[in-house]
Amino acid sequence: MKILHAASELYPLIKTGGLADVLGALPLAQAKQGDDVRVVLPYYRQIREKLPFTAEVARRDTFGGYVVIRYATFQNVGVYLIDAPHLFDRQGNPYHNEFYQDYSDNVIRFGILGWAAAAIATGIDPLWGKADVLHAHDWQAGLAPAYLRTWQRHDIKSVFTIHNIAYQGCFNPRHVHDVWLPEWILRTDGAEFYGQFSFLKAGLYFADHITTVSPTYAKEITSELGAYGMHGLLQTRAAEGRLSGILNGVDESIWNPATDPELFQHYDSKNLYAKSANKKALQEHFGLNTQPENLLTVMVSRLTSQKGADLLVESLHRLLPNQPQLQFALLGSGSPELERSFNELAEYYPQQIGVYIGYNEKLAHQLIGGGDLILIPSRFEPCGLTQLYGLKYGTLPLVRQTGD
Repeated sequence: MKILHAASELYPLIKTGGLADVLGALPLAQAKQGDDVRVVLPYYRQIREKLPFTAEVARRDTFGGYVVIRYATFQNVGVYLIDAPHLFDRQGNPYHNEFYQDYSDNVIRFGILGWAAAAIATGIDPLWGKADVLHAHDWQAGLAPAYLRTWQRHDIKSVFTIHNIAYQGCFNPRHVHDVWLPEWILRTDGAEFYGQFSFLKAGLYFADHITTVSPTYAKEITSELGAYGMHGLLQTRAAEGRLSGILNGVDESIWNPATDPELFQHYDSKNLYAKSANKKALQEHFGLNTQPENLLTVMVSRLTSQKGADLLVESLHRLLPNQPQLQFALLGSGSPELERSFNELAEYYPQQIGVYIGYNEKLAHQLIGGGDLILIPSRFEPCGLTQLYGLKYGTLPLVRQTGD
């Protein structure tokens, strides 16, 4: 089959979370099975630096301004890049400014992602032709199935994957005209969601099939508690046989302690003693006490209430004064208030707490390889790749119970 994936992240070109890991592995796995697979992404500044050499496929004057569709090959998978510097050539996070506030023009930025995905799927690249399947991921690509439907392209099947239903891409309904979609999609049986224009609901409603990242999460999102208002639609799709849960997995070419180039020393399940060298190096990196009997807990996460970061701050405040052997090392970013809270903890307990605010893939591997426990205090978790990585590296997950 000819499969086109549409997403806002792809590891290692651009990553803020697990979505990028899935996009970094799934298209390549499909290509190895013989499918003709391509991915469409915004041409962010970070990607421009990593993929400077591209071929122009098409150029169009769109609702988001002048856009050039470019093409490159990355890890044996074709990548289409939406070249619109006024939309995507920005410093930092693909979604937020430095104050962790959504960009005010996200409706246009990710409307263009959906439009470009549909345009490529329907044959804007004459050398590739049309796709058999358009696979859109999360709300940022949610409009892609809506464009296919409004363009009456029933010959192209669409799949929409929910990686996290809490993020829904809701905008003022007046923007439906701004992204060149007809007003009729703003109905309950469409993209309308409590008076707003929801990219996520557009993907859920107009896609031929919906998938999510675990069988348990597929059940959870049909409940009122777990669906963030989308349970009615998802119950219908489940009854129609159009909702599936497919468990996320670990890409062993990237996450394997026996071969991971980011670790200080390799190890495996038969040689766990070598893991201690990674723990010591990690303690030294963060300036922590290097006594081997200290319990080194780690966390690699967005700093949000969903991830339970506020719960962890409270617990550490309570535990640290009476537990001198307890250590904690953090890699993450998110809420400015939570970032300040963790930095203050590190200042108050410099021998026990180490904090790195930001994104650092190398350090993420070192934390998961060097920790004794990996903390995952999430209030809810669609699947959670982090605990799978922890299990792979012999770093036991300590989790807050969620799901069934």
